[in-house]
Amino acid sequence: MNDDIQPDGSAEHEYEHGALGDAEYAQFMELAAEEGFDIEDVEGAIEAAGHGPLPVLAVVGRPNVGKSTLVNRVIGRREAVVEDKPGVTRDRVTYEAEWAGRRFKVVDTGGWEQDVLGIDASVAAQAEYAIEAADAVVFVVDAKVGATDTDEAVVRLLRKAGKPVVLCANKVDGPSGEADASYLWSLGLGEPHPVSALHGRGTGDMLDAVLEALPEAPEQTFGAAVGGPRRIALIGRPNVGKSSLLNKVAGEERVVVNELAGTTRDPVDELIELGGVTWKFVDTAGIRKRVHLQQGADYYASLRTAAAVEKAEVAVILIDASENISVQDQRIVTMAVEAGRAVVLAFNKWDTLDEERRYYLEREIETELGQVAWAPRVNVSARTGRHMEKLVPAIETALAGWETRVPTGRLNAFLGELVSAHPHPVRGGKQPRILFGTQAGTKPPRFVLFASGFIEAGYRRFIERRLREEFGFEGTPIHISVRVREKRGAKKK
Repeated sequence: MNDDIQPDGSAEHEYEHGALGDAEYAQFMELAAEEGFDIEDVEGAIEAAGHGPLPVLAVVGRPNVGKSTLVNRVIGRREAVVEDKPGVTRDRVTYEAEWAGRRFKVVDTGGWEQDVLGIDASVAAQAEYAIEAADAVVFVVDAKVGATDTDEAVVRLLRKAGKPVVLCANKVDGPSGEADASYLWSLGLGEPHPVSALHGRGTGDMLDAVLEALPEAPEQTFGAAVGGPRRIALIGRPNVGKSSLLNKVAGEERVVVNELAGTTRDPVDELIELGGVTWKFVDTAGIRKRVHLQQGADYYASLRTAAAVEKAEVAVILIDASENISVQDQRIVTMAVEAGRAVVLAFNKWDTLDEERRYYLEREIETELGQVAWAPRVNVSARTGRHMEKLVPAIETALAGWETRVPTGRLNAFLGELVSAHPHPVRGGKQPRILFGTQAGTKPPRFVLFASGFIEAGYRRFIERRLREEFGFEGTPIHISVRVREKRGAKKK
């Protein structure tokens, strides 16, 4: 929250300038101008750092209709692999794009087919998940071929999902092809937009329609409503005791527990009252190695677990303390951090450890989980209930860090002292300096720093460490972006 008070006495809340209120924003821009920064560049940097998740556009269709070619056209570079044969794209691949000053994410998907097996079924599952996670969908159809039975099946899938759809009639290379595109009205998805993804024809009009379909900002996915229950996702490898932990916290058998790994398939939401507060705990399927090689129910379970993490506010990561910390544990931690969730580490089965195992576990935590040394840690036993009372305070600590906001004045005083005491190393005869900065957003905390030159990754990590020492931020990842001042008088191309 922001502590500044407005002239009318009301507390200042979120503004479009991220962490800055109107008066503070004006002062900040004066400082930026004095340091030689372009005002538009500063505004763009704050907006880019301050936004939460960008709206998501999924590009779907049957194989070989030109989805990846269209994605390359939208993002303005040849990034997605393109070949004149079906089935080249398999996984969901996400890119950032911009059109008419608005930024959004584009998700390229593999071709969707009905009644397929093996890897083709996994590709189709990825496309279905992309539709479910998207804010809007571009449905690509080959105008030369026309609507096929598979296209009709995709239409039924899209109607069931209930997402806004823009119909793209691809491979319309000239006016003669527009008649073919008009036949696609029969799909019942509204106006078909004739496009040539290969040559760029008609893509501008289609993107205008996309911007109308996309929300300005994606829907808030965590928290049921203002003041609603906070969402806590229980994640970890199979058989580490997630369901047992949920049952113990709830005080009753809410979910099925079995020694067989992989008992849980679908995320299970449970409202549980602890310490006078209602929480929404989400029990998830265990995240296995090599998700893309799974099939059937396990494959879908892994996708749903990833979606549950995206919708949560806090990820409680369960780790089996009786076993060595694995690469898979580290991968799960990384997934939660990259999703921007608050993190709590819960070491389960603590009651089974002897003194020797506890000693070696501490060494493993230092070496294998050093990247999340800032995360609160609880040692619990889902079987006996040991230390369960420590779980909620750890979650509350992580949430507090996740929502912490540092006033701009205090942040710049801190940066000034830091740069004076520990200047950036000289590289190539130059010594870049951090000139000023601001916190552009929370959940998780996002900072944008303005500098006179390139800031090395090691110095950025040093800044993050000192930010944590000064302001806390326990239990939350921190995002830091740096904008370098262009030479005075330099014109942008």
